[in-house]
Amino acid sequence: MTATPLIRRAIRADVPAIQALLQEQADHHGESLQAGPEALERYGFAEYALFRCLIAERGAEVLGFALYYPDFSTLRGRPGIMLQDIFVRPAARGLGLGRALLAEVVADARDWEAAFLTLMLDRHNGPARAFYARHGFAPRGDYDLLILEGQGLADLMAQGAAPAT
Repeated sequence: MTATPLIRRAIRADVPAIQALLQEQADHHGESLQAGPEALERYGFAEYALFRCLIAERGAEVLGFALYYPDFSTLRGRPGIMLQDIFVRPAARGLGLGRALLAEVVADARDWEAAFLTLMLDRHNGPARAFYARHGFAPRGDYDLLILEGQGLADLMAQGAAPAT
C-alpha cells in the first residue's frame, strides 16, 4: 500500500528539491530558469522571507510544490495571496495534489487574512485552464499582468524620483 501524500511548509533544507521542481516546471513550459538556489535561500528562508512554499511528498519522494506571497487589492481593500508557482510532477498528477496544494496555500496564509487567491495562467495551457475553472477560478477583471525588467527597469531606476514642486 502506498502512503498518502503529505503537504508541509518548506524549510531551507528543501531548497534543492524546490530548485529541481522549478527547473522541471520551466522545462515543461519551454522556458529558461534564470535563478539558482541562492535566490530561494536569500528571499524565501531568510529572516524576512518574501515568499512561502509548500512541498507535497510521499515518503522521501517530492511530488510537487506551491510558492506564494502576500498580495493586496486596493479595489477590495483586502489582502490576498499571489500564487507564483504551482507544479505537480507528471507521474503524480491525478492524485488530487493540485487541489490539495491550493487548499493548503489558503490555509497557510490565514495569518494574512487573505480574502482572495490570484495566479497567472499560460493562455495556451488548456488542461490547467480547465482545472482552475472546475475549482471556481475566473479572470481577475479585464487586466493583463505586465512586467518591466532588464533595460527598461534600469532606465526607470536611473530616472530616480521626480523632484517635489
